Amino acid sequence: MSLKQQASTGTEVDERLAALVTNANAIRAIASAVEGTLGPKGLDTMLVDKFGEVVITNDGVTILTMMEANHPAARMLINIARAQQEEIGDGTTTATVMAGAMVGTGVEQVARGVPVARVIEGIRAGVKRGLEVMMQKARPVADLDDSLIYQVALVAGRGHEDIATLVVQAARLIGRDKLLDRAFRFSDTVMAEEGADNQVFMGVIVNKEPMNRQMPRELLDVGVLVIDDALEPEEIEEEALATEAGFARYMELQNQFRENIQKIIDLQVGLVLADRGVHDVAEEMLTDAGIMVVQRVANKELRRVAEHTGARMIKRTGLKKDLEQIRQCLGRCRRVFHDEKLEQVWILEGSGKPMATVLVGAATAEVVGERERIAKDAASAVQAAVRGGVVPGGGALELAVAREVEKVRASMRGMTAYGVDCVVEALKRPLAQIVANAGFNPLEKIGDVMAAQVETGNDALAVDCDTGQVADMYELGVVDPLLVKTYAFKAAGEIAEAILRIDTIIKKREDKEANPKQGLDL
Repeated sequence: MSLKQQASTGTEVDERLAALVTNANAIRAIASAVEGTLGPKGLDTMLVDKFGEVVITNDGVTILTMMEANHPAARMLINIARAQQEEIGDGTTTATVMAGAMVGTGVEQVARGVPVARVIEGIRAGVKRGLEVMMQKARPVADLDDSLIYQVALVAGRGHEDIATLVVQAARLIGRDKLLDRAFRFSDTVMAEEGADNQVFMGVIVNKEPMNRQMPRELLDVGVLVIDDALEPEEIEEEALATEAGFARYMELQNQFRENIQKIIDLQVGLVLADRGVHDVAEEMLTDAGIMVVQRVANKELRRVAEHTGARMIKRTGLKKDLEQIRQCLGRCRRVFHDEKLEQVWILEGSGKPMATVLVGAATAEVVGERERIAKDAASAVQAAVRGGVVPGGGALELAVAREVEKVRASMRGMTAYGVDCVVEALKRPLAQIVANAGFNPLEKIGDVMAAQVETGNDALAVDCDTGQVADMYELGVVDPLLVKTYAFKAAGEIAEAILRIDTIIKKREDKEANPKQGLDL
């Protein structure tokens, strides 16, 4: 082959790989942005916006969702990480790092001449086998008094003992059955406030204040009315007011509204929460009756209050019902009080479902957000551990799974085996990054750990990041929820396959009305 022909062939290969390499570089850039945060020795990232506002965090999903990313492949990876956060609440950094390794190795294989279809086939086989092995190695959590629960909270809480203790206390108050409920998100019970004291209590917090200072600051043995609507008279069109009949209807609605407010007073309700605004007439009447009213409460908070107090949310039209029917919609709680310092209303010991709140204190406004993110990660990890059990952390599980996935390679025909190599490399990546962040040589430590796991038959071995020695992760208390690992691993496989399948990148035309004949000219 002449030099000219060789150059022509090389150009064709480069053009064929252009889209793949571009996408892989974007994925690698995103992975690089978060990999430095992985492990106990991971460092923080500073995010700065155009106004100079700064966020300093070690939380992978926060970095990914706040960073500026314009490349479509990068946004795909960020969306996968966001999905992991919504489903499991933790493990986004691991998923991102593994996806970066899997895509990078896949591109290398394709560049060597391995067909993309064979690489994808191998990745699927490797991921399938890896998930099977992971589930086999999980330890179930017997109950919420199991010491592993605290260790899960401590690891996910980045070593903050106070936060881990709070989260475990709250989990025990809520109970195992509630944590197993897929509709319940334990992390939603967590909040951080500047100047607050760390505490866990049975109840919920509403991040609003009563409508005025004449309303009571504290109430005991309280009836609770939750209105999923505005507490205002029914509206009438302005055109109708110009007519005699329309004005009569308006006056009728005003009188009816006053009667409805009087029903609330007659029922001896102590606390009224409204989704939207409250009319001046209602505010005045309820204030005179010594009732605490909170308006424009977030719908999520309304639902939590209703669930905890046993109340049934009603619309304003529901107040037309008779007293006994409305009484059936009321909830109750032992105590309600207005915390003026934190500008919140606390609703304690409701008669409905158990609902614990984790309040995390922070010394300054700058660290409130990070303390809350840490506590939410810990809560999510505890719930995932209860649902699916635990596995050794520190990259030990992934390395043990990598050894099992390598055995699949021997049974593969042709070039499919190269796709399995992508999975193996991705599984090695978490341990490699953890030890690199701790200041050790990744290649050396991976070799030491793999040899030790094979020699002892102990799949919980990894590296103690303080000493650099091979150690048992269970003995060190370094454990992770199985569901965090499996979801991250599965997500990495999905994003790798999606990226590798993209052969061409084409810019879409703008969505605007144009001559249909336009766009046909080539």
